[in-house]
Amino acid sequence: MPDISLTTLVLLCLAAAAAGWIDAVVGGGGLLLLPALLLGMPHVPAAHILGTNKAVAIVGTSGAAVTYVRKAPVQVGTAVRIGLTALAGSMAGAFFAAGISSEVLRPVIMVVLLGVAAFVMLRPSFGAAQDGRRTATRTRDIAAIVLVGGGIGFYDGLFGPGTGTFLVLALTAVLHLDLVTASATAKIVNVCTNAGALAIFAHQGTVLWQLAALMAVFNLAGGMFGARMALRKGAEFVRGVLLVVVFSLVAKLAFDQWSA
Repeated sequence: MPDISLTTLVLLCLAAAAAGWIDAVVGGGGLLLLPALLLGMPHVPAAHILGTNKAVAIVGTSGAAVTYVRKAPVQVGTAVRIGLTALAGSMAGAFFAAGISSEVLRPVIMVVLLGVAAFVMLRPSFGAAQDGRRTATRTRDIAAIVLVGGGIGFYDGLFGPGTGTFLVLALTAVLHLDLVTASATAKIVNVCTNAGALAIFAHQGTVLWQLAALMAVFNLAGGMFGARMALRKGAEFVRGVLLVVVFSLVAKLAFDQWSA
């Protein structure tokens, strides 16, 4: 583990818990966890930050996924199929990432997110559908799975920020899931994509395992607490958190664009 102060370690653990909560409710926990690691360990190579981030995140995501599966109407088979296509999409996105400028993508994503926020605010019924129990079996549903999984996965490999939030939105809009079920499904998909990324980071030796193990405990607690809260409070609560995360992501992207 790198030589960091006790205060920094405590703050990283608290950030991991908060990120787990956010990620479980609506996705986007990486918006907090990754910057916290970067700020807390400014002299650690970026590859080790990314690898450690994945090692922490997969634990909290897995805990949230288990909590959701036990208590929410999740179609596990559908979620796994989306996860596998997302994994393939992320590999393709990573392949093209070297030739794409993030400075070009940031304003495009900001516009899309602002449009999403406006849509969610103007459509109070969005994400409150009673269609969360349907099974994706029709040809149209299978095509939607490929588009959602492959498209979101490609974005994750190409650029990344807000992938979990985009996934929740896509599952709600395309497969007509309610927001709670979409969050639950997104967690299973995230486990698949995180596992693939973590395997590569581990193979490259860029994971700080001791630090990741400690932070993962807090991330797991935050993730399971967030999942229980989302299940208890329902779609309206998730909708509110979703809007906060979307605006936070827009602010972060705007700051990155301005400071680039």
